[in-house]
Amino acid sequence: MVDFEKSLTVSKDDLDDLEHVNNVRYVQWIQDVSKEHWQAVTTDDMRSEIIWVVMSHHISYKSAAKLGDTVRIKTFIAKSKGAISERVVEMHNDKTNELLLRSTTEWCLLNAKTHRPMRISDAVKKLFKAHA
Repeated sequence: MVDFEKSLTVSKDDLDDLEHVNNVRYVQWIQDVSKEHWQAVTTDDMRSEIIWVVMSHHISYKSAAKLGDTVRIKTFIAKSKGAISERVVEMHNDKTNELLLRSTTEWCLLNAKTHRPMRISDAVKKLFKAHA
């Protein structure tokens, strides 16, 4: 499986009233890293023909990130079947390696023109080396 990683530093705009990263910000980061991974391994032509939509998110919050912390975000495709792909995102405190969050998201592949679900091709699966 092909992992994709990035790091970011928590800013004041990321915080909630408790001075922890806001849950809404974590969801945004999940979406952002997923999109960045897709863009990193696909061509413009592929992206013009197919799109992904979220069907469900399951997020387990394990620990809080605070102002100035560096968060290491890793994502990969756990499995794909039919039109559905399951993507995992894990976030760790880069300094302590403590797990902050683990999410699984079900994404559905759509034809970009018709917006109808379509089977994930072997070519797309190979980009992520996803399990069949």
